[in-house]
Amino acid sequence: MINSSPSKQPRFSGWLTLAGAMLAYGGICGDVTYAYGVFLPSMNETFGWHRLVLSGPYTLFLIIGGLLGPLVGWTIARFGARKNIILGNIFAALGLLGMSQVSEIWHVYLFFGVMGGLALALAEFLAVTTVINHWFIRRRSLALGFLFASGGIGGFFLPPLIISFISDLGWRWAWVCLAGIHLLLTVILAGCLIRNTPEGEGQMPDGKAPESPSENFYSSTKKSVYSTPIDWSAGNAMRTPALWILLILFSILLFVTNMLTTHQVAYLRDLQYSPMVSATALGLMLGMSILGRLLSGVLGMRFDGRHLAAVFFGCMGLGIVSLMNAQEIFFVYLYSILTGIGFGGMIVLLPNVMGAYFGRTHFSRIVGWTTPVVTLASAISPALAGYFYDVTGGYFLPFAIAAALLFGCVLLAFLARPPVLPLAIK
Repeated sequence: MINSSPSKQPRFSGWLTLAGAMLAYGGICGDVTYAYGVFLPSMNETFGWHRLVLSGPYTLFLIIGGLLGPLVGWTIARFGARKNIILGNIFAALGLLGMSQVSEIWHVYLFFGVMGGLALALAEFLAVTTVINHWFIRRRSLALGFLFASGGIGGFFLPPLIISFISDLGWRWAWVCLAGIHLLLTVILAGCLIRNTPEGEGQMPDGKAPESPSENFYSSTKKSVYSTPIDWSAGNAMRTPALWILLILFSILLFVTNMLTTHQVAYLRDLQYSPMVSATALGLMLGMSILGRLLSGVLGMRFDGRHLAAVFFGCMGLGIVSLMNAQEIFFVYLYSILTGIGFGGMIVLLPNVMGAYFGRTHFSRIVGWTTPVVTLASAISPALAGYFYDVTGGYFLPFAIAAALLFGCVLLAFLARPPVLPLAIK
């Protein structure tokens, strides 16, 4: 039985768990998700493969990462997120090591598409957000801000570091270096720090029980920020318009982001920017996303998520317009700043709103069952951009589509109202 007396509770482990989740998430973002696009030009020069061909493994990576969502949601609920995170990142380290030995395109599909996809499914978004959703309620928005800021940190530092590895050692040894870094950060260190739930450690979310019996444990510090008084089941949640609107917003966010992380460096190289400038622009975008993530974490405790979403999507749309006019370097950096802040804000805001709307008990199952929908909608963008590039010789059309979708999300965000409670429990 958990002792609710603050003086007798064990020391709160939530912040150490958050640190471990940050290592796991930051590692898989920087070493895997954001790394592939940096390697794309060098591997293209070695093998002469078309952009569409090299976009295929990344698309497979995203599809596997999403389609396994229902199974992963069940394994998290059954065995805990920590085991998923460790196992998934072992797959990732082995896949990165395998990428150093590729000589045929099917090798890339195997080592990055399949093994990286398994890592994405098991160890990334669903696992780490479930951990945070268990450990934090009052401070969930802030904790998610720190968690996803780690992804921006990984994205900020890794692309220039990868370019240095490629320049000094060649792209094959650069993959080997990433494998070693990934194993240390996400398997050894993160595995030592992460704990599944506060109840499993004899603790309570946020480190303390409600201050009085009349206090609703799910209540927000601000009346303008909604938080559900119940934990929704997956079936009831999937019947609400709010969940599907959030999924549309999430799908478009990832549709655009996946396109950019895969093709941005190559696009800027085509505009005759140097490899370092091109990689630094990606790093700056992800670095600025740190600011967006922290802002979202703080503002999410005080303001309606729908209004914040409209602002963040607007920033991303303006950023894409700047990228389409990137013949001058000013617009390259303006793109990086606006898109980084907008993306960073949304990647924190969406899981925070989902936790606030549907609770924590069934969070992994709800997100797990809906992940395939998001994945199938978003995974086509790298291949689509590669196809349009091969057909038209440029990226104007896919970037224009991305900008139109983002500005549409500004309006759609206002429709994502909190779900109405099921009649059976009103």
